[in-house]
Amino acid sequence: MDVIGPRGSISLLHIPEPILERILKLLSPQELVRMSEVCTCLRDNCRSDSLWEVHIKQKWGGVIGDVAFKEWQWHITAAKEKELNQLNKEINQKGSLGPFNGTWPMLYLRSYLEDCSHLNSSLSKSLMALFFSLENGKFWFPAQVFMGVFVRDALLRYDSKTDNFQARLQSGGWHIMATNVQWDKVRAPPVDTLPYVRYVSDCLPELKPGDHIEIQRRYRRETSYDWCYAIIGHMDSCNENENLCSCGHSDTLMLEFKQYSEGSRMRRVKLERNGEEYEEASGCYGGIRKLRSEEEIQRWEKHVPLRRTTVNIPLHGFNNVLH
Repeated sequence: MDVIGPRGSISLLHIPEPILERILKLLSPQELVRMSEVCTCLRDNCRSDSLWEVHIKQKWGGVIGDVAFKEWQWHITAAKEKELNQLNKEINQKGSLGPFNGTWPMLYLRSYLEDCSHLNSSLSKSLMALFFSLENGKFWFPAQVFMGVFVRDALLRYDSKTDNFQARLQSGGWHIMATNVQWDKVRAPPVDTLPYVRYVSDCLPELKPGDHIEIQRRYRRETSYDWCYAIIGHMDSCNENENLCSCGHSDTLMLEFKQYSEGSRMRRVKLERNGEEYEEASGCYGGIRKLRSEEEIQRWEKHVPLRRTTVNIPLHGFNNVLH
C-alpha cells in the first residue's frame, strides 16, 4: 500500500516503525482488519496486542476484568493442548466450556466460548481474537449485573443488534436469561471470589462511621451471595459526636442500608467485626469490601437510590428483582 506525498508515493512498509505504529493507532478495529489483509508484514503489525489492548479497554474495559481475561486464557490453553473435555464436544463441537467450580447444586460455569475453532490458529495469540469474540457475542464472560438493590454474578455476552447484553444467572443452573441488559448495569467483578464463597475482607479493622461498603448477602446458606450497598453507621448508644465517638473501635459494626426506608427491618443491621458469616432475620451476611473510589460510590448511589418509602422485598424474591 502506498501513501501519496508531496514527492510522490511512499510505501507504508518504508515508513519508520514508530510512525507506522502511530498511524495504525488511529485506525478503527474494522480498519485494522482490512489493513491486515494487505500483506504479511502489515498483518503482523495490525494484530499487535499493543493496538488491540487499547480497543479492548475503550469498548470493553468497564465490563470485563481480570476474571474474564483469566477465563479467556483458559480457552486458549485448552485449544492449544487439544484436550477439550469430551462433554464439551457432545454439547457443541465448536464450543468450549470453561472450568466448573463447586458441587451441585452450587455448580458454577465460569465462562463459555461458542466457537473456539479459530483458537488453533496464530490469531489466538492476539488480543484481536478476544475483541471479536466479544464483539460477535461468541464469548460468554463472567461479570456482575446491577439488579434492583443487588449486584449479582452472571455470564454475559454482547448483542450487537441491540448494543446491550444477554445474561445467564445462576439459579440451580445457568438457565435464567436476562435480555437487553444495558451497559451501565454491568461491571467487571472487583474481586475474584466465587458467588458461593465468602469474601475474605481486608478492611474490617479500619471501618468507621461514614465509610461506604458493599457486603455479600444471601437469603439462606444454601444459595449464592449477592452484593449489597451499605454505609457504616453509628451504634445506637453513640451520640455521634465526632470527638466522643468510639464506634470505629467497637467489636460490632452498624450497617445502614439506606435503600430501605426507616422502620424496615433491613435498614439497620448489626454485625460482628470478626468477619465471620452472620445470620439474622434479614439474611446471611458474608465478606465486606470497602469502596475506596468516588466513582464506585456514585455508581451504587445511581442504581440504588435512597428509599423514602417502605420497600418490602421478600427474601425469597431475590431471584426475581431486575430493573
